[in-house]
Amino acid sequence: MPTKIHIKNNRWAPGSFPNTPEGEEVFTITRERFDNAISEFPGLSDNLELFIDWDTDHFESSMAQTDILLTWDLPTENLSTIAPNLKWIHCIGAGVEHMLPMNWIPDGVCLTNNKGVHAAKAGEFGLMALLMLHSHIPAVVTNQKHHIYDSLYASPMKGRTVAILGTGSLGGAIARQIQTLGVHVIGINRSGRAVQGCDEVVLTDDLDKVLPRADYLVAATPDTPQTSGLLDRRRLDLLKTEAGIINIGRQAVMDYDALCDKLEEGSLRGAILDVFNPEPIAKDSRLWDTRNLIITPHISADDGDAYIPLTLNLFFENLKLFQQGKPLLNPVQPELGY
Repeated sequence: MPTKIHIKNNRWAPGSFPNTPEGEEVFTITRERFDNAISEFPGLSDNLELFIDWDTDHFESSMAQTDILLTWDLPTENLSTIAPNLKWIHCIGAGVEHMLPMNWIPDGVCLTNNKGVHAAKAGEFGLMALLMLHSHIPAVVTNQKHHIYDSLYASPMKGRTVAILGTGSLGGAIARQIQTLGVHVIGINRSGRAVQGCDEVVLTDDLDKVLPRADYLVAATPDTPQTSGLLDRRRLDLLKTEAGIINIGRQAVMDYDALCDKLEEGSLRGAILDVFNPEPIAKDSRLWDTRNLIITPHISADDGDAYIPLTLNLFFENLKLFQQGKPLLNPVQPELGY
């Protein structure tokens, strides 16, 4: 019997994924993209059956015989009944908070994610964003909106301290990029494990001790029950008045109203935010007009040209392991939510 793969693409919709027409083109897995990517894996396409779908147009009828699901999201109710042969789900995103809680996963089904695919792009974005903050670019942009010509100078970043909350593939890539600037990088994670690019690593429980030391704070965490609300108003108040903030993880980690208050009162240097809930941002959101804030529309880690090829390369590496009965790369831990 061939191994059947069901690919569930999503049509773009506001507040969903993808949330722009441009995003739909970037994140769609077509037959051509699938065939081009699998051609780099000789013999892997043997004995495969592929069904490419949109949303849930043919979900139930196709999933009745499906072994592997490649998707961003899925209907989870009665999944074991709808898809009795299902053994593996691969999420094309790194964040899987939209699948929480994960008590819907049938016994014997493995869920994997796209962790690592975004790393190179995220590292470059983090480097750019830090240099922008250090050079007062959020304030320069605010001044431009108000026709203010004001020379805001900055010295090199060497000797500054950067704290990175979340040292997975995204935060780790940023650490490696920015260490070349001569900054002191503090990684913050759950385990305290060493991370390449970080001069020191502390536990998330020690966040209150680290924040007053940071000249810049980068949030690169997934949205999990453990990270939601970590950077609340009290913790934002622990930062230096000249500190800058970047968030490329998820909005849920940070109190954006408190952040906007601090930016408006001038008690932070500036902020660059790439993640929001919902996306796109509401037209009447205060974020649009907050001073010294730059909004980027969730583009920090997504490669418009290579996102799907990179995703499929990871998927096919895992497909080889799947066929060999070996453990898969990037298994999601349902109890942790990532």
